[in-house]
Amino acid sequence: MRALSYSEFGGPEVLRVVDVAEPDPGPGQIRIAVHAAAVNPIDWKRRSGMMGGELPAIPGFDAAGVVEGTGDRVFGQAVGGAYAESAVLAHWATMPDGLSFEEAAGFVTASETALRSLDLVGVADGTTVVIVGASGGVGSAAVQFARERGARVIGTASQANHEYLLELGAEPVAHDALATLDVRVDAGFDTAGRGAVRELIELTGDPEQVVTIADFAAGELGVHVSSQSSAWHALDEAATLFAAGRFTLPVAGVFTFEDAAEAHRISEAGHVRGKLILRP
Repeated sequence: MRALSYSEFGGPEVLRVVDVAEPDPGPGQIRIAVHAAAVNPIDWKRRSGMMGGELPAIPGFDAAGVVEGTGDRVFGQAVGGAYAESAVLAHWATMPDGLSFEEAAGFVTASETALRSLDLVGVADGTTVVIVGASGGVGSAAVQFARERGARVIGTASQANHEYLLELGAEPVAHDALATLDVRVDAGFDTAGRGAVRELIELTGDPEQVVTIADFAAGELGVHVSSQSSAWHALDEAATLFAAGRFTLPVAGVFTFEDAAEAHRISEAGHVRGKLILRP
């Protein structure tokens, strides 16, 4: 099968289209024909060597496609790489009617990470949460999950994304406006890693009420550094809410395998609204 791989760490240019053997599913796993795979920051961080790992490697964790043998349309977490024509899924959910493969692939890590992080800081009905980087994939998912729980959501984003956040149900503010907020804040969620953790601690008054997925040094301040995937029920929740018309993540761009390097460059530059998708 065709797959994207890198045999050395480096920039986007190390990605190559190669022929590899199809992966074999283990106990409790399924194999799918991949129709779409999502690009996440962890993909290019691994590719660059920031997180180590074995070589060669096939990047990607998020895939949507058709289960071999049954024809079921599913989306979920790939093991052994999602940037390929076939992938093995360890966690998955059935795609509801009307959800495209491109959209579904973008739901996976964003939904799981968002729900897991909201749980860590107790976002619930009647609470107020500030989400830094609210227009990105994880941020967008977090806004919708938090609103579904009955929380008030304040989200930081560039001015160009403020209308988008209003549509999701968040109150938009500029990235540099956190210090001027004059509201009671129960929880803070940093998805961007651009130094906002200290401001979130000041707003909540308690580092235990702050979680970050991007500022790994912030653990020294006593906040939650959320990195362990464990809230896979988020996939079913996202599917259910999508079917009810209450959950969506925009597709920011769709790329072929041959153009995957450009997708990684865009992801690394930041400021992406929604998800970048690769299609075999």
